Amino acid sequence: MSTGIRIDPLTGEIIEDGAEPAPPANVVEYSVSDISFAIKRTMEDTFGFVRVRGEVGRVSRPASGHVYMDLKDERAVLAAVMWKGTAARQKFQPEQGMEVVATGRITTYPGQSKYQLVIEKLEPAGLGALMALLEERKKKLAAEGLFDESRKKPLPWLPEVIGVVTSPSGAVIRDILHRLADRFPRHVVVWPVRVQGETCGQEVARAITGFNALPEGGPVPRPDLIIVARGGGSVEDLWGFNDEVVVRAAAASNIPLISAVGHETDWTLIDHAADWRAPTPTAAAEKAVPVRAELLAWTGELGARLLRAVTTGMEQRRHRVVAAARALPRPDDVLALARQRLDAAATRLDAALRNLVERRRIELTRAASRLVPLTLERRIRDGRRTADELHRRLVLAMRTEEQRRRQRLDTASRMLESLSYRAVLSRGYAVVRHGESRTPLTRKAMITAGIPLSIEFADGEIPAVAEGGEAARAAGGRRRKRKNPDDGQGSLF
Repeated sequence: MSTGIRIDPLTGEIIEDGAEPAPPANVVEYSVSDISFAIKRTMEDTFGFVRVRGEVGRVSRPASGHVYMDLKDERAVLAAVMWKGTAARQKFQPEQGMEVVATGRITTYPGQSKYQLVIEKLEPAGLGALMALLEERKKKLAAEGLFDESRKKPLPWLPEVIGVVTSPSGAVIRDILHRLADRFPRHVVVWPVRVQGETCGQEVARAITGFNALPEGGPVPRPDLIIVARGGGSVEDLWGFNDEVVVRAAAASNIPLISAVGHETDWTLIDHAADWRAPTPTAAAEKAVPVRAELLAWTGELGARLLRAVTTGMEQRRHRVVAAARALPRPDDVLALARQRLDAAATRLDAALRNLVERRRIELTRAASRLVPLTLERRIRDGRRTADELHRRLVLAMRTEEQRRRQRLDTASRMLESLSYRAVLSRGYAVVRHGESRTPLTRKAMITAGIPLSIEFADGEIPAVAEGGEAARAAGGRRRKRKNPDDGQGSLF
């Protein structure tokens, strides 16, 4: 059996495979750093340059500019780091769920006794299974118009009631309540749901639908705004908010809805269907209500500005009135000319009145001289003749109109007589009515045995009683064969 040769990484001695090294006479003590760096050299020598294919898991981007991530498959997870300079040269940024091929070297991090891949080159190898499913679902729902901006509703400026769909035991609800209390306290109704796991999607969808189904004025107040919130997590943790039933419930909500799922870099399908997407639950609370103190300060400032404007306006108008008053003449000066005109007119008034009376007296005398008895008598005779002529014409017109209307009445009377049913009765017909209601009976089916009847002939009416059945018809036949000794007529039935 052949033996191999290997080198002890700690001592540098050559050891044959299959042979145990002879215990040193004096065992050398190594420090933790010595051991750690010896392992580091061994890892770097053995895996100096490798290509690793896997799915990107957790991604962290601290302020230093370095990118830390996990590469994983179905059985293992490999920590990886991409230094700032390498990350700056990348044409794309790694995101959770992407399948990539990373080229680099394996090394260790002695400070935490862990190994990691230092990435020098990162290439996309295709979307992971979850991301591919997510992209396919996103395209499908977008094609149905569930993400259209035209569907999104404006958020209420100051909602009275806010409904929150989240876990009641997490930090998210506390953050939202604290932020609302700081900005503008509102009535909050929490619908508890699981925010991850298999039932997450169904519970969130039922909560959204349930809030919309609450009646106005019911025992549970109907929200004016809904917030769907959850903290950050991996794609798997947030997967329930990518459920199709959640997206459809959010798009169908009649109540405006804010989506606050994950952190700022986390996007789920409910974010696209919501009326507004908040990067964090705290940001959702800030969007839901304004700051009460700022509103009070704003209204106070507006009130002060209004008071200043009114005061300034009144002062300006007072100055203008004073200035205008200075420009006006004195009342005595304005009335002086009018007084003079009045005095002059008064002095002329007596003479004008005397002249007017004299002229009217002369005109009256002239008119009286023309009024003689013959003229009056002639006018009276002319008036009488005119009145007589008008009376004669009026009497003639009334007679003519009376004759014309009499002719129309005669014509209508003859037409009525010719259309009256009594003309038909004179030809041998009769009208059968119900004896009490006087309703005409026009069908055999309207007559039943025993009802009172009234039969109208051309010369009057007679009462009768309806009979029915075979016996009645037979009796009626016998009665028709004999004469009635009283009136000489046969029975009608």
